[in-house]
Amino acid sequence: MSHEPDHMPVAVFLSGGGRTLENLIVHRDQHGLPIDLRLVISSSAKVRGVEVARAAGIPTQVILKSQFPSDEAYCQAMFDPCRGAGATWVVMAGFLKHVLVPADFANRVINIHPSLLPAFGGPGMYGDRVHAAAIARGVQISGCTVHFVDNLYDNGPIILQKSCPVKPDDTPDSLAARVFDVECETLPAAIKKLAVDARTQSRSDDRR
Repeated sequence: MSHEPDHMPVAVFLSGGGRTLENLIVHRDQHGLPIDLRLVISSSAKVRGVEVARAAGIPTQVILKSQFPSDEAYCQAMFDPCRGAGATWVVMAGFLKHVLVPADFANRVINIHPSLLPAFGGPGMYGDRVHAAAIARGVQISGCTVHFVDNLYDNGPIILQKSCPVKPDDTPDSLAARVFDVECETLPAAIKKLAVDARTQSRSDDRR
């Protein structure tokens, strides 16, 4: 695919089935999402997300955290391919490994979390664990959060949140399905917001 100059050049990090990546591809192809998917990096060779990326013609790598002796070495292994691909943004799409964010990607790595942060975030809080905790606590509203990634779990500044109800008879699976429907709207909306902000900043810089 040709690189559109007004599209955000993005690398996607994933660890699972690739449903979030599929959603981004649909929004790019059918709804004009200004995203240029340059690279996908998976933390496992065995997940469906790798197949999704390759089927879409996106260059794909598998990088195992266990192969690197330090957090700094792992950070370099993850972000050097992004730089090489010309990706200046990273979207974490169900990425379960902790990776340090280098200085040149500060406020350029975004994540989507299946709760209204800061509720039900932090180490070990992912997938059905989040939804089970929300149900156990008795909350009546859940949702998702798109936020910038810093070097702490689920800690960076919030870009966009959307909510959905928690029903009295919800199970972790049923709540997960409802939250994922909201995620499919929220992540593209957040990316569009960032793209508009980036264009506005670029025009401002050009006028100086």
